Amino acid sequence: MASYRKTSTGWKATVSKRINGKLRQTSKRGFRTKNEAVMWAAAIEADIDGVEQAKNNPSFADYFLDYFKTYKEPRLSQVSISRYLRIHKELTDYFGNQKLKSVRRSDYQKFINHYGSSHSKETVYKLHSLVKASVSLAFNDRLVPQNFCENINIVYKDTGKQISYLNVSEIKQLVKTTSEKLNPNFPGRYMILTAIFTGARLGEIMALTWEDIDFTNHTININKALEYNYGRDFKATKTESSNRTIRVNQILLDWLKDLQGHNMVFQSQYGTVPSSSAVNKLLKQLLIDAGINRPGFHFHSLRHSHVAYLMYQGLELYVISKRLGHSNVSTTANIYAYLIDEHKNKADDLIEQRLDNLLDNF
Repeated sequence: MASYRKTSTGWKATVSKRINGKLRQTSKRGFRTKNEAVMWAAAIEADIDGVEQAKNNPSFADYFLDYFKTYKEPRLSQVSISRYLRIHKELTDYFGNQKLKSVRRSDYQKFINHYGSSHSKETVYKLHSLVKASVSLAFNDRLVPQNFCENINIVYKDTGKQISYLNVSEIKQLVKTTSEKLNPNFPGRYMILTAIFTGARLGEIMALTWEDIDFTNHTININKALEYNYGRDFKATKTESSNRTIRVNQILLDWLKDLQGHNMVFQSQYGTVPSSSAVNKLLKQLLIDAGINRPGFHFHSLRHSHVAYLMYQGLELYVISKRLGHSNVSTTANIYAYLIDEHKNKADDLIEQRLDNLLDNF
């Protein structure tokens, strides 16, 4: 018996059959029309072993979607769910109905070559890591003879675009301009200052409640985020390691005290937390007011500026990594490689000068 349902990824067909007294089911999603779903179901039902074969030998794209639905979807934010669905579409568009068992490393490498030709390094690495995790499970379950995602050369489009951040003098000027006209009824400026002084992500800042602020020990506890693109509900932080407690300075705490009176730290007089578009619009105007010309600079760039400032102050990468909530130093090194290179060049110049000092008495 077959049933059909329209989903966000197209039509879904489910075929049910009793085998040795037990009800067995197999399903397939992503059909463009109901007729395509009906034809697939008819072929499965016509084969006496069709349900078992479909269950044990899914297409690559279907297996990835089932992996996501079974192991990942229940605990993911809407943003992450959308990412998995986009990857499923990419796999469907490229591999079609090719069976998981038939995919070889060379097939997957060609897919990465194709996908990487029009996507950034970060996007390709993210897709590869999620697909690789699903194939690793398939290999452990003996559904494939090898993990064909191992030893892949990552190919990506070099956009030539460098992440924007402020230098020390620009950070100081932005802090001065932002702090001059603070108004507790409009907490957007306080959010920008918090990002500069903590390096926290926008969703983490939006989710702060007064229980997260320890005025005695000068700390802020990052333990949740706000789902600002899909409603206004709390969600888990980006990763487990993103749950962290960070030290902050007294002046930031003094500014935040002005906002007390609501449960949410950055709740406005209208009872809501400023949206992403609102704080980015405000930030753009503050940059203009501060005389800073940084096209493309946005709220997340404040996180990069925070890192740049800490590196300028000589803090170790390990300390910075923990403050940002990264799981390991290599993650920080990969994301901020451009900053590390700049810092190294400046350090090399300083080393050369210091070495020249050894010749002062010659």
